[in-house]
Amino acid sequence: MAGKKGGVIASGDPLTSQAGCEILKAGGNAFDAAIAATLMSFVAGSTLTSAGGGGFMLAMPNQGSAILFDFFTQTPRHKNATRQLHFYPIELDFDDSVQTFHIGLGSVAVPGNFAGLFHIHKRLGKIPIKEIAVPAIEAARGGVSVTPYIRYNIKLVTPILNACNTSGPIYIPKGRVLEVGEKFTLPGLGDLLEYLAKEGPREFYEGEVAQRVAKDCGELGGHLTMEDFTGYRVYEKRPLTFNYRGYEVLTNPPPSAGGALIAFMLKLLERVPLSTFDYGSRQHLEHLVKSMQFSNRARAAKFDEHNYRDDVLSRFLSSDYIEQFQMELLKDKRIPGNTTHVTVIDNAFNIATVTTSYGEGSGYTIPGTNIMLNNMLGEEDLNPRGFHRWPLNQRITSMMAPTIVLDNKSPFLAMGSGGANRIRTAIMQVMTNLIDFSLPLDKAVNNGRIHWENAILDVEPGFDPAIIESIPVLNDTEKVYFGDKNMYFGGVHSIMVDKNGGLTASGDHRREGVVLSC
Repeated sequence: MAGKKGGVIASGDPLTSQAGCEILKAGGNAFDAAIAATLMSFVAGSTLTSAGGGGFMLAMPNQGSAILFDFFTQTPRHKNATRQLHFYPIELDFDDSVQTFHIGLGSVAVPGNFAGLFHIHKRLGKIPIKEIAVPAIEAARGGVSVTPYIRYNIKLVTPILNACNTSGPIYIPKGRVLEVGEKFTLPGLGDLLEYLAKEGPREFYEGEVAQRVAKDCGELGGHLTMEDFTGYRVYEKRPLTFNYRGYEVLTNPPPSAGGALIAFMLKLLERVPLSTFDYGSRQHLEHLVKSMQFSNRARAAKFDEHNYRDDVLSRFLSSDYIEQFQMELLKDKRIPGNTTHVTVIDNAFNIATVTTSYGEGSGYTIPGTNIMLNNMLGEEDLNPRGFHRWPLNQRITSMMAPTIVLDNKSPFLAMGSGGANRIRTAIMQVMTNLIDFSLPLDKAVNNGRIHWENAILDVEPGFDPAIIESIPVLNDTEKVYFGDKNMYFGGVHSIMVDKNGGLTASGDHRREGVVLSC
């Protein structure tokens, strides 16, 4: 969808995009609109994200440098003994793939979403936060109609919703998943949002909300204390910046892993003439798979144990280190030669790309608020050292990677994705689809994807299984062929800027992507 006017927004939900569009029409800028859309996502997408999680915004004002706002979850300052923790596994069924996650109060890290959004508004906002919060407040009180996608998500996380005696009845009244067209309301969230919009986020981090969470953690098996809430801070960082085939890519820096792994894969592929292969061919797919395999190996060897070091990027992305893997990649003689995302560009070409998540949710909802807290301490991919081995009072690593691509210093592409550990491979594939294969944006986003991890290759429709089976590096790999496109593979909501300043956007169909020209 192309457009200009007040700007363009791409997200994974109609109400989320509409909330951002309302704010653009009311005179807000891209950052105001992204905040409004993200607040709405806590309502309309409340089985995918929550104010009880954390996130990142990559902001590029039309004047000045890009800023990466880090308001992701933080590890607690103290650990309870493992035997005292409320921490246990559950399984979620993505139709063609079953994954295990850990929930309970012992899985909860310090939430950052409210702190981050209010901080960004103070830095870059244009209109009052009270106005920005209105669409989300009204939806929380008036109700959200269940769409097929929302119903799918409710069914997906039913084991977690049923673990909570306040959230379960909202989405699964009397054990019955809400039908399409029925409504759910989150009045406690609406009341809290209205209060915070008037008074600021201190109530959440210093008042009764934080006190209740700390009390329950102390009594029921969590780690969080008041000190964790009062000590939480939003960080402003320089984005990780690297080049790919002449384009400048800006994304999320360490300690988060997603941006660094995207950079590593693209640096590997830069030596491969992908554009000379047919899209979906054996050569194309084999090199995608190898880049995923090698990045996982490199992550284990040089990133996970060093991601808090100042020199981790210079070591991980050094030419000498990457060249070792490039040489292995080029040995092939056939070569010729659960999370939400919002992207906004306004008519002044301010750019905001923001990703938030609460993992799958911990099964604990803060009483009176309708806010389920995150389970980031129970996400295997975010705890590569193993559960309960996290360092005290540190940002948790993340795969979230809001990304902006520049062409000759001018905006070319803004995007990001939900999808846990599939985020990095989703973003990488969209970029190679655009840059190497010159696919139109909508096809670059919505064509089939693959994801390799732990000797399992997940494959969406759109690729020839015979070609997949013929790839030698997959001989010892289990292949899982999905029957349909699936949210498991992420949701890359993107906006592209052409050389004349025209905006073209694409919402990822896997996550009911919605694009609005405002």
